[in-house]
Amino acid sequence: MKNLRDLLFAKPKNNRNNKPKTKGLPPMKKSRRGIEIKNEAEIAIMRESGKIVATVLKEIEAMTQAGMTTADLDEYAEKRIREMGATPSFKGYHGFPASICACINEEVVHGIPNPNKVIKMGDIVKIDTGAFYNGFHGDSCITFPIGTVKRSTRKLLQVAETAMYKGIEQVKAGNFLMDIAGAVQDYVEKNGFCVVENFVGHGVGRNLHEEPSVFNYRTRELPNVQLQAGMTLAIEPIINAGSKHTRLMGDRWTVVTKDSQLSAQFEHTVLVTKDGYDILTDRF
Repeated sequence: MKNLRDLLFAKPKNNRNNKPKTKGLPPMKKSRRGIEIKNEAEIAIMRESGKIVATVLKEIEAMTQAGMTTADLDEYAEKRIREMGATPSFKGYHGFPASICACINEEVVHGIPNPNKVIKMGDIVKIDTGAFYNGFHGDSCITFPIGTVKRSTRKLLQVAETAMYKGIEQVKAGNFLMDIAGAVQDYVEKNGFCVVENFVGHGVGRNLHEEPSVFNYRTRELPNVQLQAGMTLAIEPIINAGSKHTRLMGDRWTVVTKDSQLSAQFEHTVLVTKDGYDILTDRF
């Protein structure tokens, strides 16, 4: 996801009245290539990178237990990505030190894996990772519960995942990014939650972050690009249980909800086709 710093995953909403504190951080770099349309050979490679990411996330969800640390999950993810012939997309990206972003409960994005961060029963765990394989990236994120969680928490997870699929259902050549955004926003707000607006999805391919920005809310501040067959997009709404507002922690990476309420995110790398879409990071 591209963020306000273009560090790991989100391009910012340009809000002049609510500028984040980003002193000393690298400026956003715009792609010189613009929006890239992938050919059949490139799409075939992206299927492989997507399959690697999907496999790692599926295995991490199955293995994660209370008592493990987020550093344990990062170690496993890097090992598996490399075993499958790829390299971790995130590690070293703008200085990010790990192969996954690992967020727990109120953490929104970019959580740094930590050997002292122990996963507990009742937590929700968000794992975002990418794999670089033969010149192309795959990118995906899941959020899952540890043991039994409250009904309201289960609803948050269900709405976040369904919202992603509502957006994906709008993907086909000839539709617009606003079709995706409106479908996500309407479903989320209908269910009593809110979309985080200062993080959005992105194109993905040769670069981890490419044009266009794939937003999850109605806006006139980002280009409403028409979709073309061969585009590959990371669609990744972030949903908060309370306020949409976030704050950056002292490590200059981890973002949390401003009101300390829960946050959930799901993401897939999706290919735009003539008649619809193909999920390249499908875990099923």
